Amino acid sequence: MSENDEESRGLSAYAPHIAVRACGRLWRLDRAADLETLWNAMCDDPDADDERLPYWTELWPSTVALCDWLQERRAEIDGRFCLDMGCGLGLASIVARWLGARVLGMDYEPDALRFARRNAATNNVPQPGWAVMDWRRPAVRRGAFARIWGGDIMYERAFVSPVLRFLDHALAPDGVAWLAEPGRTVYDAFLQALSGGGCGVRWSGRPVFARTVEPIYAQPVPVSVRVWEIRRA
Repeated sequence: MSENDEESRGLSAYAPHIAVRACGRLWRLDRAADLETLWNAMCDDPDADDERLPYWTELWPSTVALCDWLQERRAEIDGRFCLDMGCGLGLASIVARWLGARVLGMDYEPDALRFARRNAATNNVPQPGWAVMDWRRPAVRRGAFARIWGGDIMYERAFVSPVLRFLDHALAPDGVAWLAEPGRTVYDAFLQALSGGGCGVRWSGRPVFARTVEPIYAQPVPVSVRVWEIRRA
């Protein structure tokens, strides 16, 4: 089987092993059950935490586009301390480590990091660092990272302020953050918060990269993704 034959495209049903092309090579990822199954199991559990929605088990088109952007900025991340917010299955962390960055992948869900670690090994990439972390309670020192990125990490307006506060804490004074998003309306609120001095810090944001990504699951149209570059004004 060739790499092109192996690439996962237009799936009509959940598959536990997927392959996606980014940065000129094929990446193979293992994952847990599909989002709907995990979601239903959580809803059936009376003790489940509503905040622990299992978005991490999917590979989102924004992450694929973000990986290609990281390759374009390879010289900026090579050898530098970088952070992948909400790393999920770990693809962006793994790609960045392959590109030479010193990466910490963080996620709220321990199960996500278990699969991320497995996926790094599957793709023969040295392990990034992995950390269970809530961005509302940073467990890293202030100004630790030259570059921070996230792929489609905001689904609700309530995430805007915590993300900005986390960036202010973890991003180096001259650091840059890259956020990839597929045009969700919540990003309008995020951009308004940037221009309005979100969380007491003046930020600037601009689109720096765009890519149309074929989704893993069959749908009528591809997904248009933009990467925003954010820095202190």
